[in-house]
This record gives sequence, structure tokens and C-alpha cells, in this order.
Amino acid sequence: MTEMTPVTQEKTKAVPALPDAQTVTDVKHYTDRLFSFRCTRPASLRFRSGEFVMIGLMGDPHPETGKQKPLLRAYSIASPSWDEEMEFYSIKVPDGPLTSKLQHIKVGDEVILRPKPVGTLVHDALLPGQRLWFFATGTGFAPFASLLREPQTYEDYDEVIITHTCREVGELTYGRDLIESLKQDELLNDVIGDGFWKKIKYYPTTTREESPKMGRITDLMKSGEAFADLGVEPLNAETDRAMICGNLAFNLELKEMFEGYGLEEGANSKPAHYVVEKAFLD
Repeated sequence: MTEMTPVTQEKTKAVPALPDAQTVTDVKHYTDRLFSFRCTRPASLRFRSGEFVMIGLMGDPHPETGKQKPLLRAYSIASPSWDEEMEFYSIKVPDGPLTSKLQHIKVGDEVILRPKPVGTLVHDALLPGQRLWFFATGTGFAPFASLLREPQTYEDYDEVIITHTCREVGELTYGRDLIESLKQDELLNDVIGDGFWKKIKYYPTTTREESPKMGRITDLMKSGEAFADLGVEPLNAETDRAMICGNLAFNLELKEMFEGYGLEEGANSKPAHYVVEKAFLD
């Protein structure tokens, strides 16, 4: 729009029906519990790969006043910082206040997106290292979907290991497809370097449905099996850095294990060896 555009034309501009509204551009369902969606990106939004924002919809009208309040939940941004759109990966909860509604969105619908990104799963919160580990359960893969497409990840580290533990095989689809797509991503191969994806070691496991690798990643690490499978030594503070995004019990167990390895928890204000996303709920 130029400075010479008549004021009358501006008045015809569509007004969002929701506060901080963004338009849904794509929706994919993976299982009866998981789906992803993409939406437009606010022109002013700047974020670091790995951060999260508040996403939501308007709640049901109050039975007496008829007023509606926004239902908001913290969602890790699954798209990288350079993407022109926003991507999110979500669980479906049948009786969940928000996800019971959000799982039914379609292309063209609007969602609320509060453009105030925050989070601890960012490169700035880690000291320099040689190997970067991502530990995820369920939809905790989302921030790593962002970081796996972030050029800095491969500039800063010689090796990137991502572990993803889910109950069923189908719940691994989103992460597996994303990692596989990196091989054919011409833009990233051009920007980062052809074959950058060869730095990635992907270690998916399931806990209920039969799969090539069964078991909780924490148990597989304690037994040494995970390290043997990956062909690496256990984590140590000299070379390894890690990010965790999973359920509370998973986070606490890994934190205890990391301290046993001699790793210290970091933050944006004080970078260290590993960071945990405390806002994640699966």
C-alpha cells in the first residue's frame, strides 16, 4: 500500500473476528490424538527458534451474560524463525477446554495468536558444545521441529541427536516425516550446506505398541543401550548440550540423570549445559 492510497479504501479492509486473529492455512491429522496446523504469521512477530506463544479460540458464551472469553494455551512454535507462516503440533483432548475445539479447525478458520514469544529451548541458553541432544515425548517434538530447521543448529554443533518417545508408532509420524523431508529441502540444503541433515541421528522409541525400538529413553540410557545403538558415549559437560520437552515426570527424571552426568541447567540469563521447557503439557 502506498502513501497515496485513498482513506476510503482502507475502510474496506477486513477486520479480524478474533483478537490477534490469524488465518489457518493447512491442517493435518496424524492419529486420533495428534494433529498439526499452519497459520498466517503476524507481520511484526519476531521469535527465536524453540520459543512458544499463546494460541487459542474464543470460549463458549457465558449462559447469563453471553460474553465470551479467549481460551489460550502455550504452544511451542514448530516452524523455524525464518518461515513466513506459523506451524503448531497439538494433542487432541476430547473434553479439553481448548483442544476439544481446536482439533476441528479447517483451512480459512481463524485462531488467536498472541505475538509475545518466550521460552528456554533456545541456543542462547546453552554454552558452546560439540553435540546437541533433543529429548521429546509426544507433542514435545514441536520446538525441535523448529530447531531442526534452524541454520544455527548446524553451525554450532557437529552432531544433533533427537530422541522421541511415544506410546504408539503412529505418534512418531510427524517427527519422522519432518526429519525425512530435510533431505529434500532445497532451501535448507542450499543455505546450510548440502547434506547438512547427515549430522542428525534420530532415535524414536515406543512404550506400548511394538516397534523396532521399544522402551522409555531414560531406561535405555540407564542401561547403556541407547548410547550403544547411537554409537556415542554418555553425555558429559565438556562436549554435550541438551534440551528437554516432555511430560513432568520425564523432565524430572532426565534432570536427575543430567546432574549425574555433571551437566548444569541453563537459562537465557545464564547459559549452561541443558535446558528444560517447563510450559509443555502432554
